[in-house]
Amino acid sequence: MKTRDIRVGVICGGSSPERAGSLASGEAASKALSSNGWNVSLLDLTELDISRLKDDIDVALLALHGLGGEDGKIQGALETLGIPYSGSGVMASAVGMHKPTFKKLITANSLDTPRWREVDRSISTVAIANSTGLTLGWPVFVKPASGGGSLEASIVQNEFALQQILESRDENDYDQYMVEEYIAGTPCTVGLLEVGGVLTPLPVLTIETDREFYDYTAKHDVQQRREQCPANLQPGMAFRLQQYAVRAHRMVGAHGVSRVDFLIAPNGRTAMLEINTVPGLSHQGNLATMARAAGIEYPQLVEHVLATAFTKPSYLP
Repeated sequence: MKTRDIRVGVICGGSSPERAGSLASGEAASKALSSNGWNVSLLDLTELDISRLKDDIDVALLALHGLGGEDGKIQGALETLGIPYSGSGVMASAVGMHKPTFKKLITANSLDTPRWREVDRSISTVAIANSTGLTLGWPVFVKPASGGGSLEASIVQNEFALQQILESRDENDYDQYMVEEYIAGTPCTVGLLEVGGVLTPLPVLTIETDREFYDYTAKHDVQQRREQCPANLQPGMAFRLQQYAVRAHRMVGAHGVSRVDFLIAPNGRTAMLEINTVPGLSHQGNLATMARAAGIEYPQLVEHVLATAFTKPSYLP
């Protein structure tokens, strides 16, 4: 079958707080595939009639970010419809999206991650803040249990500030939060990409920013960050990070493409933060930057991601 005969639906948008980034990813990926001769439709999840999708496309490239797009829900719908789709299946997507579950898994497999606790809404914010100081110390990092882009994330310096933040976020977009040990260090990330059927670690990318931390603004404004890829790290560290990333990818049962984020502390500690099973596909995003460092230009990167839709095992949980 020729590429122009395969109807590709690039699914993006949706209603999560990360909608804007998803639209950017979808538009960039759609243009790249179109320029390479693919028959492409750019589809906003909020406007789709999922039940009729099989009449319109043969394969889906997922450019979704956040809730509803990375957490296994759209993956499950596409499985039910029998539409091949890029990236991981339902289980890996759900586990990767819910950070506490992912952290329990990697801790059980002896990988380092910042200490954490989930915020139990049945307990008073006063009690949560008090016990957090006793178990994690100060400062701490607060973020949604299922979310990305560092949205609604912040560094909290003391008990009173944590109590205020938890109370102010009752009505926001995310229902579940977690509190994490704060590690002052250099953010870095490792992309994994299936190339010719082989899962390939991309060069390590490190990021510096003058902002309080690598937040949503720094992630979406190239003027607010300084990147180095391949990263200038101590001998052996890049390889070790790549191997840790591969282990995490395989632990959750991910497929085809992922990105694993770390913090490198000044003492050499490498703490794993999370796995992203649907990495952003914008031209300036981390995955594209790491791919370029590996000699993979953007249109080729998008085709590699699309190809993962056709290399899944016959059954993928």
